Parts: sequence; structure tokens; C-alpha cells
Amino acid sequence: MNTFLQLVVNGLGKGAVFALLALGFVIIFKATEVVNFAHGSLVLFGGYLVVVTRESLGWAGASLVGIISAGLLALLLERFLLSRSRHADANSLALLTIGVDVIITEEIVRRLGVTLPFLGDAWDAQPFQIGGITLFRTHLVALLVAAVLITAFTVAFKYSNWGVAMRAQAENREAAALMGIRSSRVTATAWVVAGVLAGVAVLFIATQDFSGAGLSRGTHSIALAAFPAAILGGLDSTAGAVVGGLVVGLVEALSAQYVSFDFSKSAVFLVMLVVLVVRPSGLFGTRESTRV
Repeated sequence: MNTFLQLVVNGLGKGAVFALLALGFVIIFKATEVVNFAHGSLVLFGGYLVVVTRESLGWAGASLVGIISAGLLALLLERFLLSRSRHADANSLALLTIGVDVIITEEIVRRLGVTLPFLGDAWDAQPFQIGGITLFRTHLVALLVAAVLITAFTVAFKYSNWGVAMRAQAENREAAALMGIRSSRVTATAWVVAGVLAGVAVLFIATQDFSGAGLSRGTHSIALAAFPAAILGGLDSTAGAVVGGLVVGLVEALSAQYVSFDFSKSAVFLVMLVVLVVRPSGLFGTRESTRV
């Protein structure tokens, strides 16, 4: 029983990080109807800036630089690439993000070389026990940080002018424009928010507790595992992104323990496929994910 409780808590901690990344996918999709496959490179970029500035700024300062830089890179991608291709269809823009992702990822991996730096200095590799259950500080901090950020986003999404504008644009872009909503501003903000979330997530991914490996190409692969979470919850549902992320974290943790580690990676996609067969729009979505 203790093992099961430990797996659930740690699985929820991992799921919280996947939820942050899935939320980034969903925010961009709601604002632009584009699936951003460059999300993994935003994660790597934020992590890389932490690595190169940590010695001079300290861990906290470097982390802040990495988070802000990931948001700014997302803004640059939107402003100088996607906004200039606004007349292209969503599928073409999605392919464009794949190309951007390859370029950024390969350059960062080249710069990292053989080094695999860990980033979670403040919480990594500090397990503790409660009632015979071993818990990892990284997962608990991830849960707390994700809860704060997701709550803040939910409040802003429901009550701020940007949130109202984004919901209106997601519902009907043409009608929103006629009402005076500036689509470019809504879209740019959505990309910045997604980039910031990616910058936060990498601080937990590149740790011994989460992945067992430092910042590397594997970090990029883990970040893209959040895409099934977004699909599972519904690509146009922010609540679905959170639930999908938690489900992915739990499925990975439980299947790795009770089946095998290798199967745990496939189990996530198996659950996603089952959900899509039953409900093509995802658990909370309103549009079919299979059309993307």
C-alpha cells in the first residue's frame, strides 16, 4: 500500500509538470489553431540559459533568466515567423514549427556537448519519508508551483481583459475582430505565456528525481510527451490540459512499477488512443483532435 501511495504522489508531481507543458500547447492552439511542435525547443532554450548564467547569477537569478528567455523566444517565433505567414493554413504553420524545433534543438544539443547539467539545485535529490512513504521534494515542489501557476492562469483567463479577448477569439475570430479585439496582441501574449510555462517546466524535468538525466536531447523528448496529455484532455480545453497532464503522470508512474519501464512510455499513448476512440474531442474538448 505504501508503494502505491508513493507512486500516486510522485506520479501527480510528474503530472503537474506535464500539465504546465500541455497548458502551453492548448493556449497556443486556442489563440491560433496551430499545434506548436517547437514547444520542446522552448524547454531546452530556457534550460540552456539557466546553465550558461548560473555561475554568474546564482541558481535563482539564472532560473529567472531562463524562464523570461523562453517566453521571449516564443514571442520572437510568433512575431517573425508565424505572424508573417498568417495566410498559411494551420497545418502548414504546424510543419513550420517542426522545422524551427529541429534547428533550435540541434544547436542547443551541439552547444551542450557531452555535459548533462542538472537544473533543480533548490530541490533535486532531496528525498524524505513520511509514514514509511518516500517522497521526492522535486515532485512536491512541482505540484505546488503548478497549482499556483494554473490557478493564476485560470483567474486571468476568466476575469482579465486578455482572457475575455482570448475566449472570444477562440470562439469566433472574425466576430472578435469586429468587436475591436486585436488578434495580434492576444496571440503574442498566448505564445509568451506558453514559453514561460516551458521555462518553468524545465527546472523540474532536468533533475535526478524527474528524469534521472540532466539537460539533453532527452529533455526535449520528455517535453513532447506532454502533447498526448493535451490531446487526451482536449486541445481546446485548458481544464483538459491539466487533467490530461495529471493522467499522463499517473499512467507513467504506475505502469513503470507494475508492468515495465519501457511499457510506461507506450502506455501513455495507449490511454490517449483509447480516449480518442471513445471521445474524439478528448475528455473536455469540443473539437475533434483527429482533425489536426
